[in-house]
Amino acid sequence: MSALDLIVIGGGSGGLAAAQRAAEYGAKVALIESHRLGGTCVNVGCVPKKVMWYAAELAAGGHDAPDYGFARCGDTHDWGMLQRKRDAYIERLNGIYAGNLAKRGITLVRGRAAFATRNSVTVNGDTLTAAHIVIATGGRALLPPLPGAEYGITSDGFFALSERPRRVAVIGSGYIAVELAGIFAALGASVALLIRTGSILRQFDTMLGEAMAKILVDSGITVHAHAAPEALRGAPGDLTVHIRDGRRLGPFDCVLWAVGRASAVADLNLPRAAVACTADGFIETDKYQVTSTAGIYAIGDVTGRAQLTPVAIAAGRRLADRLFGGRPDRHLDYHNIPTVIFGHPPIGTVGLTEAAAREHYGDADVTVFKSSFVPMYHALTERKPRCDMKLVTVGPQRRVVGVHVIGPGADEMMQGFAVAVRMGATKADFDDTVAIHPTSAEELVTMR
Repeated sequence: MSALDLIVIGGGSGGLAAAQRAAEYGAKVALIESHRLGGTCVNVGCVPKKVMWYAAELAAGGHDAPDYGFARCGDTHDWGMLQRKRDAYIERLNGIYAGNLAKRGITLVRGRAAFATRNSVTVNGDTLTAAHIVIATGGRALLPPLPGAEYGITSDGFFALSERPRRVAVIGSGYIAVELAGIFAALGASVALLIRTGSILRQFDTMLGEAMAKILVDSGITVHAHAAPEALRGAPGDLTVHIRDGRRLGPFDCVLWAVGRASAVADLNLPRAAVACTADGFIETDKYQVTSTAGIYAIGDVTGRAQLTPVAIAAGRRLADRLFGGRPDRHLDYHNIPTVIFGHPPIGTVGLTEAAAREHYGDADVTVFKSSFVPMYHALTERKPRCDMKLVTVGPQRRVVGVHVIGPGADEMMQGFAVAVRMGATKADFDDTVAIHPTSAEELVTMR
C-alpha cells in the first residue's frame, strides 16, 4: 500500500466521519474495521433501536385509536417479521457505508488492528504507517462480575432476539434501560425494571427521572427500587434474579443487563504506542482529541465523553478539518450537547440541570420556570400522561442554560431549542418568539 496520511481504526460513526472528511481534503486514508461498518449506532444501537421505538409508538397509537373513533388495533405483533425487515435495512446501510468509502478513494481494510509503533499498526500480518492515526473503536456493553451474569443478555443481545420474551427483567437505571424496558412493555412483554437506588436517569434533571418513573409504572412496568443484584440463577427461559437484601425476583424468560459500557481497546496494544487511559479504561485526550502521544487521536465512545453518535461524528469531522483542512483551531465544544432518551414518551434535554446550575452559579442567580400539562393528543384518550417542561435560567438577564422536556414531540423540538441555548438566548428571547399553536412546544415560549 502506498504511503498513507491517515489511518482510522474503527468504522463506526466517528471513524467514518473522520475518514471521509479527511479524504475530501485530499488525504490518503485507510480505515480498518473487523466487523460491520457503522459501529454500535447502526448495528446494535441508535438505528435499530429507533425502528423498535417506532413499533412501540404504533402499538400505543393502536390502543388510543378507539378514543378517536377507530376500531382497536395493534393487539398482536409479529416481532420476528419486524426483526427481519429491520436487519435487512441495517444490511443495506452497511453496504451504503462501504460504497461511500470507495467513492472517496478510502482503502477499507477488514481485520483487527494493533499498534506496532507510535505511527504504525499491524493488521492481517501487514504493517500500515501514517503520520496520523485515529482510534475510533467505540465501546462495548458490560456484563457485571456476578455469578450467572452470562445467562442474561445486553443491548447487543436485545437486537438478536427473534421473538419477544414473555417475562423480562431489565437491570439498570440509565437511558438504555429505560428505552428497552419501554419497548418490551409496549410490544406486549411483562417487564420488571430493577434499579440499584431509588431513582432512574440520575445523570439528568431530577424532573425528568421523576416524571419517567411515574410513566413507567402507569404503563404496567414493575419497578423494583434498591434492588442491587448479587447473582442470576437458573437457565435462559427460567431465570431468577437474587437481590442482595434477600429478595428473589422472577422467574423471567429474559434478563437484560443495562449496567454501563466500557471502551473497546483490549486488542489495540496501546502501551506500544504510549497511549494513556483513564482509571476507567477510556482513552485520555485533550480538547483537540490528541492522546498522550502526538500524532495519535481518539474520538467517540472510546474516550468516554458524551457517548453519543452525533458527538463522535462532530469530533471526527472537526479533527479532519484541523489536520487536513487548514483550520488549526478547529475542535469540538462538549458543552450544551443536546440529547434524547427514546422512552414513551421521549425526553429531550440540553444544557445544565437545575442542580448543576445552582452548584455553578449559586441559588440566588438561578431562576427556574416549569410547566406541566396533558398534551392535546390525550384530551380525547383514556390515557392522560403529562408533559413536563423546565427552563433553567441564570443572571439578571435570565440567560437560558438548560431546557428539559418529557412528552410527545420532545425529541423533535429539542434540536431547535439547542441552537437557542448555544447562542445564549435569554428568557426574554423565548418570550418574544411567537408561539406555534396548538403544539406542546409553544409552552417553552409562553412559560411564566
